[in-house]
Amino acid sequence: METFFNTEFFKILNQAITGAQLTAVAAVVLVSLVLYWVLASKLLTRYFKRETIKVKPERVVRMSIRYVFIFAALIGILMILNLDYVLYERNDTTIRISAILQAFLLFQLARLADWAISKILLYNYDKTRKDESMTSNSNLTAANQPKGRSYTARYLVYTIAVVLILQNFRLDYDLFPLGDTWVKISSLFNIVMVMLLANLFVWILTELVMHTYYRKRAVNVGSRYAINQLLKYIIYIIAVFVAIETLGVKMTVVWGGLAALLVGVGLGLQQTFNDLFSGIILLFERTVEVGDVVEVGTLVGTVKRIGLRTSTIESRDNRTVFVPNSKLIMDNVVNWTHNDDKVRFTITIGVAYGSNTETVKDLLIQAAKENIYVLGKPVPSVRFIDFGDSALTFELMIWSRNFIVIEDIKSDLRFEIDRLFRENDITIPFPQRDVWMRK
Repeated sequence: METFFNTEFFKILNQAITGAQLTAVAAVVLVSLVLYWVLASKLLTRYFKRETIKVKPERVVRMSIRYVFIFAALIGILMILNLDYVLYERNDTTIRISAILQAFLLFQLARLADWAISKILLYNYDKTRKDESMTSNSNLTAANQPKGRSYTARYLVYTIAVVLILQNFRLDYDLFPLGDTWVKISSLFNIVMVMLLANLFVWILTELVMHTYYRKRAVNVGSRYAINQLLKYIIYIIAVFVAIETLGVKMTVVWGGLAALLVGVGLGLQQTFNDLFSGIILLFERTVEVGDVVEVGTLVGTVKRIGLRTSTIESRDNRTVFVPNSKLIMDNVVNWTHNDDKVRFTITIGVAYGSNTETVKDLLIQAAKENIYVLGKPVPSVRFIDFGDSALTFELMIWSRNFIVIEDIKSDLRFEIDRLFRENDITIPFPQRDVWMRK
């Protein structure tokens, strides 16, 4: 047996191959085949039979696993047979056969990591929304909503793979000087990696971790949006500073430059900075939140988004209006839904002198109760407000939650009031004047 292991059977590129090496190669191939068969034919088949969310087809995953075992086995065989020759050598750069195989192996591992991370994200997103979907009539959109975030995970994985390949091939060359340091190729990819990681972390924190907290605490939509935006700004600011650090720039220099820049820019862009700080104040104070119905001057609409500089308001006629945040802080703003989800509205009606006021009151209450958009509690009420020049003036006070279409509701009520008055001989007068003619 010892003789077999020491026997030289043949040569490859002047490299003698012994029995021990052939045995080791056979063991590597056998172990690779067995592991691939167990993973791809047994475990993966059972998994794909019971999975509900398709991130990648089964064929693609199997192919990536197959290539991983092939490249890993080839690297092991090259090392055992001492065939890891140098393909390219210049200065400090040396490229061997195993380096190329390792690059392909990293690429296939990146594909598998992309599939696994995307699957985890979709599964957890589906899990956090499952109870919510069962208790509401809304359709679960787990397959669509986190799609962009799964792409973020994909880009992050491939960026890490590129950085490893650059280091493995020793291709991380200097690009240009920045202060006392040189910016390398990997430095640029590190910046991209940090921002992608921040983007993915923001989504995991807001959509998975915080969503569960919001659901348990019954946090309203506006508060959720405000907290998510603040978390997003904080994480992105930290990510920017970390990205700058990866370039080798000292933060003391950055702070000094920012201070000088802000002084100069602040003088020329005072209104812009006013809007920026107003946006931060809105997110902290939450006097105006996403989903609120607000009245700013003559504009009435629903707040759709609160940005750092401007807020987006959708008006009654479905127009999108961008309002500077400073107007929501410094001007008088009526928030119809800040404390409650119902508001009282009034309709003014004049009737002729001599009309039965009790009948008028009953007819107005009847018109209000017959409208499905008028709340039963608080109950509608009528107020006799004045003896006018040509009419008795009444106010019909109603409560409703349909703020955006309240003018249509008032219009329907006026139609109904006019019909009831006609049926009951109640006259709505018009102004009259007596004119005396003198000679």
